[in-house]
Amino acid sequence: MSDATTPTIVLVHGAWADASSWNAVTRALQAQGYPVLAPPNLLRGLSDDAAYIASFLAQRTSGPVVLVGHSYGGAVITNAATSAQNVRALVYVNAFIPDEGETVVQILDGSGSALAVADPTTVFDIAGYPGAPEGAAEVFLKPEVVHESFAPDLDEATRSTIAAGQRPASLVANVTPSGPPAWRSLPSWAVIGVDDRVIPVAVLRRLAERAGSTVTELPGSHVSMVSHPEATIDAILAAAAATS
Repeated sequence: MSDATTPTIVLVHGAWADASSWNAVTRALQAQGYPVLAPPNLLRGLSDDAAYIASFLAQRTSGPVVLVGHSYGGAVITNAATSAQNVRALVYVNAFIPDEGETVVQILDGSGSALAVADPTTVFDIAGYPGAPEGAAEVFLKPEVVHESFAPDLDEATRSTIAAGQRPASLVANVTPSGPPAWRSLPSWAVIGVDDRVIPVAVLRRLAERAGSTVTELPGSHVSMVSHPEATIDAILAAAAATS
């Protein structure tokens, strides 16, 4: 299928994940002839992370792009796509879809999220890292949070693997205000796992409605692209078809 008009699918992971969270989606899209890239998301701060993904797109892609983000990756693609001229569509998977000036913390405030708690140390393990800006540290999910709230619909062995290999986010990532949103000028699709305990379904629905996204709902957790990859694949294919 691959030609000058076939979009490249770029998959951006969220916090506490890496590119392997897209494995099932990547394999299915590659089998249908789509070029797929799953770059690392630095998880150091929204401005820096978006700039990195925009630079990645400029150097690693040519022709149209469908840009896909999971969780915090949704905030990253919302910002990165504004400076990437070849992005034609956005796909959000259990993702933050911020407006200008919003932060992830603000979006979750009062939502009932398992992560929006008075004492962050009850759900996070926090550790410093070399070269961290003042006030910054790495945040890891406690193993029980992975099992009970992040990925409860995966088998125990997979949950344990996620807990062991999670890629931490900097504290500053979720408190950096978002810039002008790309969804105001680009079509978007949203996949919503209605059993999400990290970004509650009411929040996901509100964000998707505000962005004018085409919505698919399914009985999945926060990692619905792992537990129910077909819904994400279908949304990406619909976005890819709309670019032609």
